[in-house]
Amino acid sequence: MKSFNDIHIITLDIFRIFWKIFTHFDIFLRANNYNKKYKYLNRLCVSSGPSSIGADLCLHGFRNVYGLPEHSDNLQLRDTRDGEPYRLYNLDVFAYDLHSRLGLYGSVPLLVAHKADRTLGVFWLNASETFVNVQYSPTDQQDDQTPPVKRRKVHPQTDVRWMSESGVIDCTVLLGPNPQQLFRQFAQLTGFQALPPLFALGYHQSRWNYDDEADVEAVDAGFDRHDVPYDVIWLDIEHTDGKRYFTWDPVCFPEPSRLQRRLEEKKRKLVVISDPHIKVDPDWSLYCEARDGGHFVKDREGQIYRGTCWPGDSSYLDFSSPETRSWYSRCFSLDKYKGSTSSLFVWNDMNEPSVFNGPEQTMSKDAVHSGGWEHRDLHNLYGFYQHMATAEGLITRSGGSQRPFVLSRSFFAGSQRFGAIWTGDNVASWEHLKISVPMLLSLSLAGIAFCGADVGGFFQDPEPELLVRWYQAAALQPFFRGHSAKMMKRREPWLFGDQVTAAIRTAIQQRYCLLPYWYTLFHQAHTAGLPPLRPLWVEFPREQNTFTVDHQYMIGGALLVCPVTEPGVREVKVLLPRSGEIWYYVHSAAAYRGGTTLSLPVTLNTVPVFQRGGSVICRSVGRFSCTADLQQLPISITVALNSQGVAAGELYLDDFHSFRYRDARSFCLRRFDMLSGRLLCRAAGEGGTFDCDTVVQSVTVLGVKIKPSAVTVHVSGSEDSSAAFQFIETGCMLTLSSLKLRVTTDWEIRIS
Repeated sequence: MKSFNDIHIITLDIFRIFWKIFTHFDIFLRANNYNKKYKYLNRLCVSSGPSSIGADLCLHGFRNVYGLPEHSDNLQLRDTRDGEPYRLYNLDVFAYDLHSRLGLYGSVPLLVAHKADRTLGVFWLNASETFVNVQYSPTDQQDDQTPPVKRRKVHPQTDVRWMSESGVIDCTVLLGPNPQQLFRQFAQLTGFQALPPLFALGYHQSRWNYDDEADVEAVDAGFDRHDVPYDVIWLDIEHTDGKRYFTWDPVCFPEPSRLQRRLEEKKRKLVVISDPHIKVDPDWSLYCEARDGGHFVKDREGQIYRGTCWPGDSSYLDFSSPETRSWYSRCFSLDKYKGSTSSLFVWNDMNEPSVFNGPEQTMSKDAVHSGGWEHRDLHNLYGFYQHMATAEGLITRSGGSQRPFVLSRSFFAGSQRFGAIWTGDNVASWEHLKISVPMLLSLSLAGIAFCGADVGGFFQDPEPELLVRWYQAAALQPFFRGHSAKMMKRREPWLFGDQVTAAIRTAIQQRYCLLPYWYTLFHQAHTAGLPPLRPLWVEFPREQNTFTVDHQYMIGGALLVCPVTEPGVREVKVLLPRSGEIWYYVHSAAAYRGGTTLSLPVTLNTVPVFQRGGSVICRSVGRFSCTADLQQLPISITVALNSQGVAAGELYLDDFHSFRYRDARSFCLRRFDMLSGRLLCRAAGEGGTFDCDTVVQSVTVLGVKIKPSAVTVHVSGSEDSSAAFQFIETGCMLTLSSLKLRVTTDWEIRIS
């Protein structure tokens, strides 16, 4: 046993096991979407002999561990002695079971352990099939027959066993010691979250499938007609010519460039799907080019691997090969991808990879990749590499100047560098809405900060109340997309009656008003590794009553959210952490003390959101049709004072779409500090050179107990001026309006 800074790690066993070179396996597979068992005879040739590697770690003093996405399970990992271990093996699992430890679409082999004075992580870098057993030892377990005087305190510990099918032991312990430092350490190891273009943080409208160009334009017009903002409309596999990616159906989508230009005139975008399987068609030039260039995965006999997917007989691109990734990236160039424009972005689906007639609906483990690597060795990296190649293709398409947007279903550690992730083919049920919260929190802890779940559920038809509650929850999560299967009823926001439309409109509009805050949080994710979505214990690491909470979360350090995830709810219990904190209910500005559980009445139009005392949040003011309007709209600042009368916050701005923030330091990072009755706006750090016309129109200060006698504004280089204000004594709220203070200028507001 070795001790370092109160961390005790015991390596109990590290082993590698070899069997004979050729082995026949009888494998029983559990198809967790049907709850049946199937027998599959998998006759595999394992070139180097079957093997496994593993390690046991003992984490002394820890009784709470998290991570290991992706599973449809609680935020805190469960003790596995009562059943199956956590499995990390990327699979196409539609309508997945809830509270299951079987693998889903992606894998991040990061385990995070937390206690009041320490956060640490264990990163097991292995892309083969992996199982993780978790065993908690009780804090105090004594024989009832033991006299009290002889009883001793038993310290908690968590035992973790890692077991992978192949590879080498490459295990990194991240020492923290606090959550923020752990996030930075993991980002330094695997990569920081890509800064998305602003439009990607707006609302996305999708279904499998919009019928044709007229259908797309009608949906686009419907959003305008019903005054619902949105940014992106999506096309699934039916937009192609016979499931041939990089093509367009000549009947339904005869003029795709015109369609994209029509959307771009409104500053909106189009996203199309691009899966990793390629239709076997000797008359299709792209298939022939991939075949002749050696870009397909091979079978164990050295022939091109073939499986069944949406096009029927398909071959699979070998994204593990740098040459294949480079070739695939070039397929997105405007001259090669006919009908595409610079406002077209991409969705990678089915990239676990999904093989309909393969074992567990995926690729055979003895398929062979570039360099002779068997698929078993890198299975969990397959989608990661496609995501990488797609993002690089969009960057190259713009000459390296524009940020890409790529959504991927499959992922691995580091996928955050390339774009967004979603939780796959969920179901329109209250249970799936509820489980989406801990699923997204687990992804966020593992570095996948830009994540979301299909609003309303992919399968089945949601009842109106469920749909409203899902929009309200998803509007307060990083990636915000409505999506559904083609056999489901249409569910555009205006199809469920005026009351439902109004509630959905409000949820989406509130999302757009919060875009300055969301964008600033993604800047922090991009530069410091801090996820926008955080479990309560990340912000309150010493509050033990937060350690198992997974139905509430923080957006950054300033907003606490408790989505309504059960039907017919009229009252919600909300934990407000830490005694001494002040929490302001955003719908009424009412102040509540922390360290309590609050019973809060809710209606169909409200979801509990609280602003933390000591924070400053910037919102946009005005009417949105899409995120491009943000550049013209003024800012409203909400200052929430803590018990010491202090508050602070930041605002990050750039051009919202290019890499100039990185290459030319063209950005604006401003800090707002409220102290001793003075609100200061100053540059945060070294800053950049970005200039814009965005102004602060109003300031609201919460927690002001005494009506001011005067409020003056001082702008650098100008004379002081008086500001009109309104004070609501019952709400302890001070509001200043008609300010027109440029965010790029230093200024100060003095409250006397």
